[in-house]
Amino acid sequence: MEVSPVSLKEQDEAFLATDELITHILRGGYKMDKRIGIIGAGVVGTAVGVVLKNKGYEITSVYDIKFESTKELVERIGCTAFTSPQEVSRSADILFITTSDTAIEGVIDSLADIGAFYAGQIVVHMSGAQSSEILDRAQDFGAQVLSVHPLQSFANVERAVENLPGSIFSIEGDREAYDTAVCIVESLGGEYFFIDRKAKPLYHAGACVVSNYLVTIIDFGIKLLESTGIPRQVASRALLPLINGTVNNVENVGIPKALTGPISRGDLSTILKHLDCLQEMAPELMKLYSWLGFYTAQIAVEKGTINQQSMEEFQQVFMQQLSKIVSAS
Repeated sequence: MEVSPVSLKEQDEAFLATDELITHILRGGYKMDKRIGIIGAGVVGTAVGVVLKNKGYEITSVYDIKFESTKELVERIGCTAFTSPQEVSRSADILFITTSDTAIEGVIDSLADIGAFYAGQIVVHMSGAQSSEILDRAQDFGAQVLSVHPLQSFANVERAVENLPGSIFSIEGDREAYDTAVCIVESLGGEYFFIDRKAKPLYHAGACVVSNYLVTIIDFGIKLLESTGIPRQVASRALLPLINGTVNNVENVGIPKALTGPISRGDLSTILKHLDCLQEMAPELMKLYSWLGFYTAQIAVEKGTINQQSMEEFQQVFMQQLSKIVSAS
């Protein structure tokens, strides 16, 4: 089929306009002309509503099972408080379901049972643990589904409003809605990457390790100091500069270069002293210490400060301790 010069020119202009639009979105200069509804006015739902409202978005409706939470968000962003989730869904082009993780499926089922979704609607949850699969019943009505999760920890609403900008988000769900997801993230002042929905639990496990288990590791270190007679509050304050310094090292030089300490420098004699003292003064902490040491030896090899043989020597010592624990149990 012959294509006229005019048609080619029009195509070039269209491609150029698309490129300009994408660039504009990525620079945070594009705002969707969509009505946004929020079901779940907890920390995340409130923070998202506040930040998007400040960016000029139209938050049309809010519902939370707790009236006080609904009232608080309505007062902050000046939207309408509805008395049922279906009213919010039917009034929203983009529906955020920001309830607790365990409540999302129930909300979706109740809305689907009464046909409260519609074609062209985009339904979003912001759970780290759940994939977009939990929203699939909305697809039966022609809606598109997304999971947009900020890799961030939110202690309260004010910190959430402060920390959402600059966060990095994972996105998964219907690819046709990815442009909307990108626009939402950019409007929230964040960066993003895409993942496969089937990998969501492993992604969330990684997030839990560096967030939740970091607290566990810090508590473990404090308990070791407590075993020497140092008061807990003193131990906590004493370790904070070390914790912050380590996080800064990870940020500035990355892993494995940020690894320091006896395993990193191949100092097996110091590790043996640790183990002897643990056995005498805090044997209940030996198991976790040994597993962490076993894994740390692999990172030291990656750093290049010990060789494969040294790693195996370290790991053999740790495995001997773990075997003793198993035998004694």
